[in-house]
Amino acid sequence: MSNIDLNLIRTFVILYETRSVTKTADLLFVTQPSVSYALSRLRDLFKDKLFIRNKNGMEPTAISQQLYEEFSHSLSMIENTVANVQTFDPAVSHKRFRVAMTDLGEMALLPAIVARLQIEAPNIEMKVIPLEIDKVDEWMSSGKIDAVICSRPIEGQHIQRHVMIEEHYVCVQHKQFSSDKPLTMEAFIAHKHALVTNNLGHGATEDVLAQMGVKRKISLEVSHFLILPSVLAKADLLAILPYRIALVFAQNNQLTLYDLPFDVPAFNVALHWQSRHNESASHRWFRELIISALSTH
Repeated sequence: MSNIDLNLIRTFVILYETRSVTKTADLLFVTQPSVSYALSRLRDLFKDKLFIRNKNGMEPTAISQQLYEEFSHSLSMIENTVANVQTFDPAVSHKRFRVAMTDLGEMALLPAIVARLQIEAPNIEMKVIPLEIDKVDEWMSSGKIDAVICSRPIEGQHIQRHVMIEEHYVCVQHKQFSSDKPLTMEAFIAHKHALVTNNLGHGATEDVLAQMGVKRKISLEVSHFLILPSVLAKADLLAILPYRIALVFAQNNQLTLYDLPFDVPAFNVALHWQSRHNESASHRWFRELIISALSTH
């Protein structure tokens, strides 16, 4: 047992959480043969197969389940202990943080965060990873990302959440087609619309309209918000957007913003992280910087 090291434990924990040699290799930035070799060493050490390959991936054995409970907790304690005893000075640190967010989050929130980083920690690196909501729990557990910023609540063991912004929806239209008058429900129903279909949780307006028995005249469906300014400049269409995104679009495009003529619940934009990072000086500083940057945004 004297041959076991921290890298073997880390490989075991990530393999248990991902059930995949390929995903484990990607998360550890090593080759698949390296993961297979580590698994072979672990099997020799514990005299057990630990994982059995089936149609769902690498299925853990009973011994593996027992080891994971101890190893995952111990690994978190070790990583936090190391982080806590190391001196962290953001002014000189070259640490890299990884944050997952949507393209909308990047557009509306990233500039304020980066501006604050440049002032307080010019050598800190920040990598933004496109949000894949079904992978977030795995990514945070394995350490691929340090935090997530999104409007959809993330469920998972040991995930903590801090609400930063309350957001709401507005309707937009290019000024060459718009009116100075408030948007009425009659006008909303009579007009043609552009609908964003692949929007990671921004479907609340459609839910409300469905409950009201109202069906919009959809002339265009697109998969991303980013194309809307170009489309609206050429076509007399209405589109529903989160307020902060509408403001960003309006800065460089002649758009009129209308209040919606029906009630849609506001939603929260929150920062999510793993609770094991609560006592890490660097992670705590990074979370506080994001929260502070966006509180004045």
